[in-house]
Amino acid sequence: MTGGKLPDGGVLYDGTEDEDEGVVESESPVSALPIDWNEGGIDHQGLSGAELIGEFVKKLPNSPGVYRMMNADGDVLYVGKARSLKKRVGNYAQGRVHSNRIARMVRETAHMEFVTTRTEVEALLLEANLIKRLRPRFNVLLRDDKSFPYILITGDSRAPAIFKHRGARARKGDYFGPFASASAVGRTINSLQRAFLLRTCTDSVFETRTRPCLLYQIKRCSGPCTREISDEGYAGLVREAKDFLSGKSQNVKAAIAKAMNEAAENLDFERAAVFRDRLAALSHVQSHQGINPAGIEEADVFAIHHEGGLSCIQVFFFRTGQNWGNRAYFPKADPQLSGAEVLGAFLTQFYDDKPCPRQVLLSETIEEQDLLAAALSERAGHKVQVLVPQRGEKKDILDHVVANAREAHGRKLAETASQSRLLAGFAETFGLPYVPRRIEIYDNSHIMGTNAVGGMVVAGPEGFVKNQYRKFNIRSTDITPGDDFGMMREVMTRRFSRLLKEEGKPDRSQPPAEDAESQFPAWPDVILIDGGQGQMTAVRAILDDLDIRDCVTAIGVAKGVDRDAGRERFFIEGRPDFTLPPRDPVLYFIQRLRDEAHRFAIGSHRARRKKEMVKNPLDEIGGIGPSRKRALLQHFGTAKAVSRAAISDLTSVEGISEAVARQIYNHFHESGTE
Repeated sequence: MTGGKLPDGGVLYDGTEDEDEGVVESESPVSALPIDWNEGGIDHQGLSGAELIGEFVKKLPNSPGVYRMMNADGDVLYVGKARSLKKRVGNYAQGRVHSNRIARMVRETAHMEFVTTRTEVEALLLEANLIKRLRPRFNVLLRDDKSFPYILITGDSRAPAIFKHRGARARKGDYFGPFASASAVGRTINSLQRAFLLRTCTDSVFETRTRPCLLYQIKRCSGPCTREISDEGYAGLVREAKDFLSGKSQNVKAAIAKAMNEAAENLDFERAAVFRDRLAALSHVQSHQGINPAGIEEADVFAIHHEGGLSCIQVFFFRTGQNWGNRAYFPKADPQLSGAEVLGAFLTQFYDDKPCPRQVLLSETIEEQDLLAAALSERAGHKVQVLVPQRGEKKDILDHVVANAREAHGRKLAETASQSRLLAGFAETFGLPYVPRRIEIYDNSHIMGTNAVGGMVVAGPEGFVKNQYRKFNIRSTDITPGDDFGMMREVMTRRFSRLLKEEGKPDRSQPPAEDAESQFPAWPDVILIDGGQGQMTAVRAILDDLDIRDCVTAIGVAKGVDRDAGRERFFIEGRPDFTLPPRDPVLYFIQRLRDEAHRFAIGSHRARRKKEMVKNPLDEIGGIGPSRKRALLQHFGTAKAVSRAAISDLTSVEGISEAVARQIYNHFHESGTE
């Protein structure tokens, strides 16, 4: 194991992985159990289930820690934490009061690993970290774990900018959030531009402007780049924006209203109109934030609706007394678990990599609520209260969140039932031996062969699975520009060669498992290709070359006569091409799959094309980083002017030595001499 020593003698793991000892990623100080369980005198041969667990229990300490249960293939089945490892793991060996889920997990256990911690709080934090990383089959799993967007007002330039931010907070500045979605951030920033006239351009654009851009002309920016506003005046706008996002909205609005009235009294109606528009923009922001309770300054509100084997957890975010949106989650959990058990397991994973507010309000009392509060407080660095409101404004808000959870739960059940019927109809229409659990849809996008991109989208029993989407930048130089067959060959070869390497060939002798605990498959049951007989011939050749033609069903979808939707022809091996009735639900389903693949491929192509369009020639020169590039552009104005400059001119730029100047000159001139 690798890691650094702590002052008290413990070990802080650095997140590297040792195949033999199973080091885990953790931000919590933990110390390894002083026994190598692979060589601790336990004969694993022939032991499994409760008998194997009983042998481990004999050497476990009565201290807090985390345990991992694994099957014969080494896959982690379950991760749990315990106040006493010996007592907790001993329960599994006794075989009493086990649900069907736990009994099945115990039977499959072929090995266990343990890590001790100093406190139960550390064990809880480490457990959440492991569950998110390993995604064990028998744990409650947080499926949608995309990071939340924030608003960032930068603090590393003379004129701070306002941006949408997602990910690590590496840049200096003030962060406000979280917001429930990128669209909520976009709407808020759009309104804040009108209200506070802050810039949204990149630093490179800001530093090279010689005249105000269009945003200044349409009154969305105050023009700090060309000093249309003084630095002091712009700093005042930044201060007002921060006050508004920090909950001082009424003070900001009152100050703007006062300035508007003063301008009107002085007959400066044009200036008064500017303040009027800013007030209207602020009102627009607050109208999109919905309920803004006065009694909740900073809190996340969670409510769960658990019914029909499906759990829906609705979370509302309140910051600075303002509602910054909500999101519904549908964690993967055993139907036999109660709502409180699912909610408790969900919360530890939810806050594993997210900042925690000072209050967490819940719809149900969870087990070890005080322990969760202590763990969140330790991670956040400030006191966190975990409460179940019983009366007052907080209870009214919670009731509202519960109602939202119930409605989202109902919508999800309806969507899932509809998706199941469509998949069953799809299997019947194409004569498949079983209902597919994973369908992959492929499409290409390019303009005259340039910036070609292949897109793959994935659909399953619960709709589109966006974390499985993949894009393929076409790399081959042998493909004639615009050769769709060649592009599809490259995409198919790369996709299935890698799948074979990582997963091996699937066993198609048995239908796939359909129980709730089965993993979403890595191999597709069906691939849909946007194309006709020619595309299908190319795809089947690739499947034959890889010897996987029997592992996946390939279906071609060709656009109909005059490319009309509803007149598509379908190509599948073993039967003539055919069409479906215009109002067939399966036809609509396939159109929706194809349209999503088309949207994804076009979006990926546009992103690549945009990146190519804005790429600076200086980016291709080794040793020219952001500072030198900025200095060159400030001195010469454009990259084209840099390409025409002589070595003597280049060396006059601060930070450009003669060696670097010659490197730049040689990059733009084949001869390499002046």
